[in-house]
Amino acid sequence: MHPYRTHNCGELRAGHVGTTVRLSGWVHSKRDHGGLLFLDLRDHYGLTQVVVAGDAPLFSAVEAVRVESVVTVTGPVVARSEDTVNAALATGEVEVRIGTFDLESPAATLPLQVAGGQEAGESVRLSYRFLDLRREKMQRNLRLRADVIAMIRRRMTEQGFLEIQTPILTASSPEGARDFLVPSRLHPGRFYALPQAPQQFKQLLMTSGVDRYFQIAPCFRDEDARADRSPGEFYQLDVELAFATQEDVFDAVEPLLRDVFAEFGSRPVADGPFPRIAWRDAMLRYGTDKPDLRNPLEIADVTAAFELEGVTFRAFRSQIEKGAVVRAIPAPNAAARPRSFFDGLNRWARDEGAAGLGYVIFDEEGGKGPIAKFLVPEAETAIRDAVGIGPGDAVFFVCDQPVPAAAFAGTARTKLGEELGLIDDSVFRFCWTVDFPMYERDAETGKIVFSHNPFSMPQGGLEALETATDPEDILAWQYDIVCNGVELSSGAIRNHRPDIMVRAFAIAGYSLDELETQFPALLQAFRYGAPPHGGIAPGIDRIVMLLADEPNIREVIPFPLNQQAEDLLMGAPGPVSDEQLREVHLRTVLPPA
Repeated sequence: MHPYRTHNCGELRAGHVGTTVRLSGWVHSKRDHGGLLFLDLRDHYGLTQVVVAGDAPLFSAVEAVRVESVVTVTGPVVARSEDTVNAALATGEVEVRIGTFDLESPAATLPLQVAGGQEAGESVRLSYRFLDLRREKMQRNLRLRADVIAMIRRRMTEQGFLEIQTPILTASSPEGARDFLVPSRLHPGRFYALPQAPQQFKQLLMTSGVDRYFQIAPCFRDEDARADRSPGEFYQLDVELAFATQEDVFDAVEPLLRDVFAEFGSRPVADGPFPRIAWRDAMLRYGTDKPDLRNPLEIADVTAAFELEGVTFRAFRSQIEKGAVVRAIPAPNAAARPRSFFDGLNRWARDEGAAGLGYVIFDEEGGKGPIAKFLVPEAETAIRDAVGIGPGDAVFFVCDQPVPAAAFAGTARTKLGEELGLIDDSVFRFCWTVDFPMYERDAETGKIVFSHNPFSMPQGGLEALETATDPEDILAWQYDIVCNGVELSSGAIRNHRPDIMVRAFAIAGYSLDELETQFPALLQAFRYGAPPHGGIAPGIDRIVMLLADEPNIREVIPFPLNQQAEDLLMGAPGPVSDEQLREVHLRTVLPPA
């Protein structure tokens, strides 16, 4: 017999009754029923109830063991009586009578509970992550993550993609976030950088003759934590295709994501092809380039209605004269809501930093409310037609400069969807956001900068770059895939020509010398013949977070950093010795206290 186990703790069934087995695992819980002592023994696969009688010689040893101690038990499998069968447990028809009992590793007093639903604080959970990961929910999330990655690997290979690992130690590159730098011992004063993404390497693979590449790629970015972003590192399905159009990328990724969510998700994926929404339309209709299509509300531009002759609402008209716009968010069937509903939303808007949230309520006679008295009938009609509402509905307004107006209208759309119970939580709804602008104007400096990925191909190629009167009008072959308002990935058809690359970066203020210095390998490779290519990189962590119905990405990462980018378990970041610093030619210079 194996020294530790003949079966795992989720394996025994009625057919094993009468056999002698050996199980090893953690003591999940203990229950003393007078003359009998019951233990639930747990391992990665499940739970099995084991029992010892009060007059057995080893009773005192079993009674003394703490929960979460690791033990080995040997004994016969017996059927539970009909009234003690646990239908909620896979092994619930049987139990093991303890014949021999070995304490493999005793547990100290626990800083957090593994069994039961009691939640510890995040700092405790992360400091004792090895205990936290023993909990059923966390084990389930670990298995889910592994199964998702296994399916992705299988499907990508079936599509003819070649899995290739790209370097972890590489050169620093301006790709939007701060690099993690690694000092070189052999080259004093010089540094490696951990890759923010394998962007340049996967493009270099395309120039090297690889036709279809993928990897489950670790990426490293020194950025702040959010609920859907882990500071430090994350993993993505990195994909690149040679001789590819945007449609080829969509054809490779859309069926994969649909099947992953259909197989592992707790709700269905909406039928039909994923909708495609142009960036400008997304910003107008949803106030974000990550629209949550479970919310049926759509924003409309009603600026013109407030400019009509006879409209006297100066709070809006004075701002419109300074370049502001008015966005309207419909509120179906809200007319029946009490005044406190509207006042509450107005207070919420002020708490969010806005001046308020104006509204008009429509009934059979026309508009009512604080703004309605300033409107003429033609303005009311224009507003109703723009947002698609009628009697019994209401409409809320946001007035500001175009960018902040879009952002707050999007926030208000979400709030209204929640308040009115309109968000459909029973489905996964995907969409593609397409036609991103190639450039935008920096809000602080006024300079033209890349708005998305600097390596993207502009729509219209070199001609578009040379003839556009305003760089902000140039669109790029860039796209995002979004699920339930969460961006899973950005991607693009890449710029594969050095002349277009030089011109594109020149518009953003880069000289040829800067380009040669910062992207020497990519620029050089393009000069030796590069195929048209494109790709995408869906985030593994975000996919699993959605599938697991978890509100925070740290729930699906085995050993995450906390919000301050600290590893409380391993004590990182931590100090190093002076000798280690000398080896890499560094010394610490701390900021003033």
